Amino acid sequence: MPTAIAVTSRELVLPPTDGQTPAAVVLPPPHEQPLETALAETAALLDREGFLVVLYPAADAAATAQRLHTVRALLESDRIALLPLDLPPLAVAVLARQLRRLSVSDLSPGVLACAARLLTHYLHAGAQLNSVARLEHVPVGLASHVASWLPGAQFGVLAHPTPRLVRVGAGDDTLPAPGYATELTVAHSHPGHPGRTGADWVTGTLATRWRIDDVHQVPLPAESARWWGTGRLTEFTAAIADLSVLYQLVASVRRTECHWCGRELIGDWCAFCSAPMPRADGPRRSATARPALTSRP
Repeated sequence: MPTAIAVTSRELVLPPTDGQTPAAVVLPPPHEQPLETALAETAALLDREGFLVVLYPAADAAATAQRLHTVRALLESDRIALLPLDLPPLAVAVLARQLRRLSVSDLSPGVLACAARLLTHYLHAGAQLNSVARLEHVPVGLASHVASWLPGAQFGVLAHPTPRLVRVGAGDDTLPAPGYATELTVAHSHPGHPGRTGADWVTGTLATRWRIDDVHQVPLPAESARWWGTGRLTEFTAAIADLSVLYQLVASVRRTECHWCGRELIGDWCAFCSAPMPRADGPRRSATARPALTSRP
């Protein structure tokens, strides 16, 4: 049965890199869509597609997550997987595009939803910033805070998978590189922005050091400024582009059956019903104790 991939903002829908990638579904936040409309549209979507996997930044406003859980609860649906991701906005968009590409394969809905956690390990997400004074998602030392006040200061920041912060042009400004072939998706502040950060370090120095196969320019998500603590930035995400490699990564993981809902899954918990895999050396969850329909971080 088909599986639709959804995000919570139009800015998280990246253009496809081939002619077969399905479009993403956009589930607007509460201030953009009444609850009644959200319920009707989601119900129609489930009737048409069968399953729905929703990706959204864990740093989204609490109202967005509450709306998603409310819709799922009111529809009493076990075919909606809600996956909050502790990633920068652009990385969420890149991951959503990867799942969109995989959704046309023979992966079952349960495996496809669980693949989101697996594929996050192969994303390298960061940004080039003019200031780290308000950066909250990556540890910032006192020296970097002080340097933020210097005119022309630039910083290279890696938020995932291993947090790292370097001063651009200060000698050792190398960020840990992926150990496999990737392409780079880059989003920078609008050209008309009075303090736009140049992307030369990202598309030139960093891309060369990381041996990037290709670079794609996309619009900067609006939430990126809040996530990174500054409106003058160049956000980037390196990710595996080869669909056959992505498929092999997911298909090579041992599949099991969820002991609660019976869906096929990979990993240690079901993305649809949130039931954890029983430990081989521990007690099984009682069949009468239904796991709550809440997302796992």
